[in-house]
Amino acid sequence: MRCPNCGAADTKVVDSRPFEDGNVIRRRRVCAECGNKFFTYESAESTPLMVIKKDKSRQVFSREKLMNGILKSCHKRPVSSTQIENLVRDVENTIKATGKKEIPSGEIGRLVMERLKEIDDIAYVRFASVYREFRDVETFLAELQEIKDGKSNK
Repeated sequence: MRCPNCGAADTKVVDSRPFEDGNVIRRRRVCAECGNKFFTYESAESTPLMVIKKDKSRQVFSREKLMNGILKSCHKRPVSSTQIENLVRDVENTIKATGKKEIPSGEIGRLVMERLKEIDDIAYVRFASVYREFRDVETFLAELQEIKDGKSNK
């Protein structure tokens, strides 16, 4: 690793620590030439996760798109930003844990719905209405009845 101060190639690693949930290594280095101290961040290079859309096209997985969809469904609901962040992180980790390089968008939607149902019923129905593409009031009412029946069984 070259020193950003003098450009010398001889630098020494003084300290290494996990960073960002252990996915990145932060290394403190010292230049042997000028004594400059600096940090480098090291992570494994991986191929991007691809999402297979309903029309069979493929897109690179976007955490921001996932976050925006969840934020819209939680708009004006008593759902904290921490809960939303945890939900997104949980879904993202679940997807990565599969080890697959491609995942259907329907699988992502199902994972989000499972978690939203535990957090807020209204946010869940809002998300489900887009995800399941409710075509009529009967479909919408059937989903509401399912939620109601689930509550009465607890």
